[in-house]
Amino acid sequence: MDKIPMTAAGYAALEAELKRRQQEERPRIIQAIAEARSHGDLSENAEYHAAKENQSLNEGRIAELEDKLARAEVIDVSKLSGNTVKFGATVTLVDEDTEEEKKYQIVGETEADVKLGKVSITSPIARALISKKVGDTVEVNTPGGGKSYEILKIAFH
Repeated sequence: MDKIPMTAAGYAALEAELKRRQQEERPRIIQAIAEARSHGDLSENAEYHAAKENQSLNEGRIAELEDKLARAEVIDVSKLSGNTVKFGATVTLVDEDTEEEKKYQIVGETEADVKLGKVSITSPIARALISKKVGDTVEVNTPGGGKSYEILKIAFH
């Protein structure tokens, strides 16, 4: 069973979603099923079938979250240091074509969100950055073509 690397914040977010699904969503869905069941004939009861579908989706997500949390390898980014890019690093880059600066934190797959500047350790840009130092240039193949970035800063926080 493979471990899933994630930051403490990513672990806490998964725990919060699991708790919400178990303690809020599950009882709400059970209530919806009971209410729909009271309407009579189940074979033509759209509310009943929709509630059962919601229950199935919710239980599937709960199982998925429990699995991810069980396999989580929480990495405390604040205890990391060094001058090379690794998991948890926040990297400031400059696009060598547009001179635009970008800042990304390298995180686990479950917590990646490019809009928030968090990229998955398995993403092309993260794979290109791993083990590089400040001043290094990296080539990244993106859907829009190749991009060249220079690493300006590496931080762990």
